[in-house]
Amino acid sequence: MLKGVHLTLLMGPGVPMPVPDIVINSVANIQVTNSKDRNGFQISFNVDKKSELLKTMLPAGYFDPISTRVMIIATLNGFPNLLMDGFITHQEMTPSSEPGKSTLTITGEDVSVVMDIVEIIVPFPAMPDVVKIYFLLGQFAFLGLTPIVIPPPVTTVKVPTDGWDGLFGKTHRAFLKQLASECGYVFYIIPGPLPGQNIAYFGPDIDFNLPVPQPALSINMDADTNVESLSFSLNGLAKKIRVFTVYDPITKKIPIPIPLPNINIFKPPMGLRLTPPAKLEFAHGGAKLPLDQAAKEILGFLMNKENSLAVSGNGSLDVVRYNNLLRPRMLVGVRGAGITYDGLYYVDSVTHNIKPGEYKQNFTLSRDGLIANTPMVPV
Repeated sequence: MLKGVHLTLLMGPGVPMPVPDIVINSVANIQVTNSKDRNGFQISFNVDKKSELLKTMLPAGYFDPISTRVMIIATLNGFPNLLMDGFITHQEMTPSSEPGKSTLTITGEDVSVVMDIVEIIVPFPAMPDVVKIYFLLGQFAFLGLTPIVIPPPVTTVKVPTDGWDGLFGKTHRAFLKQLASECGYVFYIIPGPLPGQNIAYFGPDIDFNLPVPQPALSINMDADTNVESLSFSLNGLAKKIRVFTVYDPITKKIPIPIPLPNINIFKPPMGLRLTPPAKLEFAHGGAKLPLDQAAKEILGFLMNKENSLAVSGNGSLDVVRYNNLLRPRMLVGVRGAGITYDGLYYVDSVTHNIKPGEYKQNFTLSRDGLIANTPMVPV
């Protein structure tokens, strides 16, 4: 596709296989999004009325939703990178009167979409959270899932005589995301490292290459510039203080207020001058909870990244010039943006935009604090 860049596309039911030449040669655009919530992809094909994609493959179900698994691999400088392992969820055909201008577009999500199809009812009598997670993930071992589960700091288990928890009228993915949110954790799928393998991560929102950041994003540095655009913003209303109220454990009548700033213990500030809290809110209903459940709610607030990072960045880069693939959920350095916004950032999401002869990435960054707290960033 480009010098030093090779694209591999696998597709098919069950175990996907390399696509025929007619398919890969018809690709007009591939977009893959890796974000903090879920991963998705969209592939557009240029077709004409005599194309085998329309005459044979589409009627035969080659691009059918749900049953068709898709893998997208980008090999950069000899190293393969699995960008996506998922299933088609939608197809769209746009005919055109101009020859060769008709477009077939398929859209899909990562393999976790299979976990979001069937609503089930499952009781969890006297089960801690870790057992629930492994029990649910074990049902999808055929997708090549490797669970990485970090036990929550506070686990609540009901005595069977007092009732029990359960999965009632929800899908597997919806329940796992709800459970993760209650603990201040995240749940998502990481494709790879090998084709057919996926990591199902349930744990705190941490960055996986600490303390080694990715190669720096450089702007306004003449020949060393490796990004096409980069901008930053500071949200003065992002930080807040939440007041939790619990009753004393002895009399259970004396309310004890606990004010807490939203500082994520797993996302330390990357700036020297922190953004001060601008909002004050009160948690409702916490006083009625048992101490273990109240502690779980408080820790979940402290580990919530969404409300603790006030500085955000957006930009785009050319992969060939960057000579690397920017990865989400990792650290990256920024230089050339000025003393206020230079330094290390968390990479929240990355969108791969691939066309014949072109490979670019759009990205979003975040951190708390202005002015870098490190003397330099890795180049």
